[in-house]
Amino acid sequence: MRRIAIAAALTLIGAAAFAQDVKTDFDKSANFGAIKTFQVKIGTSWNNQISEKRISDEITQTLTEKGWTKTDANPDALVLLHGATEKQKSLNTFYSGGYGGYGYRGWGGMGGMGTATTTTSEYLVGTLVVDIFDAKSKSLMFRGTASDEISDKPEKNIKKVQKVADKMFKDFPPGSKEKK
Repeated sequence: MRRIAIAAALTLIGAAAFAQDVKTDFDKSANFGAIKTFQVKIGTSWNNQISEKRISDEITQTLTEKGWTKTDANPDALVLLHGATEKQKSLNTFYSGGYGGYGYRGWGGMGGMGTATTTTSEYLVGTLVVDIFDAKSKSLMFRGTASDEISDKPEKNIKKVQKVADKMFKDFPPGSKEKK
C-alpha cells in the first residue's frame, strides 16, 4: 500500500513492462531564460549510491549541454532527483492441445481438452522524478518523470539513463523550440 502511495505522490502512472515511459510538465509562467546556474541533489534516495551518482552525473551533463552551469554556491535553480524501485509481476500462460486449452467439439469432433500452464515472472521497475525549482522563489518550474524496467546488466541501465535524459530534456528549456 505504501508503494502505491509513493507512486501517486510522484504523480507517475505505472509503465508497461519493457517500455520506457518519459513525461514532462512545466510552469508556463516560469522564466527559464533567467536560469544560468544549477545544483543537483538527491531528494529521495533509492539506496544505490552508484546509480544515484550515475544519474546525477547524466542530468548534470545534460543541463550543462543546454547552457546551464553547475555550481555549489547560490544556484539559480535546484534540481532534485527522486527515485524508487518496485517489483512487478507478469503472468504468462501457455496452452497445449485442444483449442486454446478449451474442450471444443465442433468441426467434426476435433479438439479436446488441452492443458494450460501459467508461470509468474518478476521484474524490477525503476522510477525517476526530476524536479527543477527556482532557488530564489522555491517554486517548481519543471517536472520530468521516467519509468522503465531495471536490467541486471549495469551497461544496459547506463544506456537507459542516457535515453531518459535525452527524452526528458529534448526540448529543454521549455519554449526553446517552437512547435510547428
